[in-house]
Amino acid sequence: MFHKYTMEYWVDENWFVGRLKEIPGVFSQGKTVEELEENLKDAYKIMSEANNIELKSEVFHKEIGVDS
Repeated sequence: MFHKYTMEYWVDENWFVGRLKEIPGVFSQGKTVEELEENLKDAYKIMSEANNIELKSEVFHKEIGVDS
């Protein structure tokens, strides 16, 4: 089954680091954005196979206050 997810990424010390926004726990890195994308796909596959389930994409959000 094909799913679309949002790749969220940033640069950290010359590495592209990112995650699948809708799937908590799927993080990776790469030397290029393309490598990061492939690594995230691999991380998703490994995580879903390890759990022997289809990962759910429903994520809940709640705004919270934090003292500074």
